Amino acid sequence: MNITKILSKLFAHRITAARRWAENREGVQRAELARMIKTAARTEWGTSHGYADIRCYEDYRERVPVTPYETLRPMVMRMIKGERNLLWPGRTMRFAQSSGTSDGKSKYIPITDESLHRSHYRGGGDVVAHYLHQHPDSRLFSGKSFILGGSFANELNLPAHSKVKVGDLSANLIDHINPLVELLRVPRRDIALMSDWSRKLPALAEAAMRQNVTNISGVPSWFLTVLREILERSGAKHLHEVWPNLEVFFHGGISFAPYHAQYDGIIDPTRMCYMETYNASEGFFALQDNPESHAMLLLMDAGTFFEFIPADSPSALPIPAWEVEQGKIYALVITSCNGLWRYPLGDTVLVESTSPLRITIAGRTKHFINAFGEEVMVYNTDAALAKTCDALHCEVLNYTAAPVYTTGKSHGRHEWLIEFSTIPEDMDEFAMVLDRYLQQENSDYQAKRSGDIFLDRLSVVKAAPGLFDRWLASTGKLGGQRKVPRLCNDRHLMDRMLEMNNQ
Repeated sequence: MNITKILSKLFAHRITAARRWAENREGVQRAELARMIKTAARTEWGTSHGYADIRCYEDYRERVPVTPYETLRPMVMRMIKGERNLLWPGRTMRFAQSSGTSDGKSKYIPITDESLHRSHYRGGGDVVAHYLHQHPDSRLFSGKSFILGGSFANELNLPAHSKVKVGDLSANLIDHINPLVELLRVPRRDIALMSDWSRKLPALAEAAMRQNVTNISGVPSWFLTVLREILERSGAKHLHEVWPNLEVFFHGGISFAPYHAQYDGIIDPTRMCYMETYNASEGFFALQDNPESHAMLLLMDAGTFFEFIPADSPSALPIPAWEVEQGKIYALVITSCNGLWRYPLGDTVLVESTSPLRITIAGRTKHFINAFGEEVMVYNTDAALAKTCDALHCEVLNYTAAPVYTTGKSHGRHEWLIEFSTIPEDMDEFAMVLDRYLQQENSDYQAKRSGDIFLDRLSVVKAAPGLFDRWLASTGKLGGQRKVPRLCNDRHLMDRMLEMNNQ
């Protein structure tokens, strides 16, 4: 008996809901916003913004400004200390730690009970529903899910008596998971939530390699390291030798493109499916509902109200989901049931279709590196570089950085190309100190560097004098407004610059 066919009926109603969004995304989104405004009307935020008098989206747009995290941080920190009814009713006991903004190393996203169930868990259920709809012969529930989680490690130094939990989103999701779902998941919770990756990696491998795993879920870069550990310990060449019934990888967090070939190298591609998801700390936003397309279906009734700012007009007013145009790139602004009100997410998306509303992630609103889930931004690298130069008594004229992707024989890392005006005495020491300061500036980079398991220490290439000017001249952009891209999430700029540097 294929139990998956029986259980799939429990998810079928979400396919029907998705069809409803396609027909009436405006009505569904307006109802979602109205429900959140009504719920939060008596909170400190709702009272100060007159939520009791808001009757529609147009009222909301007039009363509530676009609100970056820097504005919300004081209230979030009060919530972590135990205050109630600030951004959302009641007391919030969970927070997802992620890379910070310009006013701090980390940001802490509230995870309310409603956001857990209406957004994150509902989104996970929608993923299963769409996968089973695409693959009616699936045997997904005949085995277990291998879900790669983080930990509750944080740098807040909370008092011992505090019951508040702060850590990775995945740690919060696993820690609060339904006991029935827990029966279908590996590894055990105590292993999944370990913070020391030097101990966690072998524990994960040992816990999962003897199970009947049918599906895996996680960030591609992290999971690749775990899967290679399993292959090494088992002596197998391909994962289907370890898990004959493995059928799908639900992935998200970073682009899968640089890793696809590497996964195909350790998995039988004829027996494997891949499904992209968009599950951020702030909410579960979208999923790939068509295996023939990388576009993701935006979830219209999962605890998030979406607004969009044209990427080519960052000062323009946001528009709602029912006014976006196909083929245009927008910066996302969200209102969600965790108490984020008109919050700029920092992601840009390309609208692939409007009925239903499907998107692909275009990038970030600023230069960044997120090849391994580290979300390093320019203010992180600027600060780390300044501290390094101060410590080692050297000076930098210009720099850029890009990822070096994981291979079968090496971990990934960041590669920096730097033109110095005062050269450090020891380049290896410079790279070591810069890496240490970058970890201090960015908690996600620090996590990926832990134990040298996922990311190696960054490397530094010394640029020849005038290299960046020559590169700018080659692009036609040399002049008074010249700008060298500090960070790039792929290597198309770096490789060209290195080629010029070697000539």
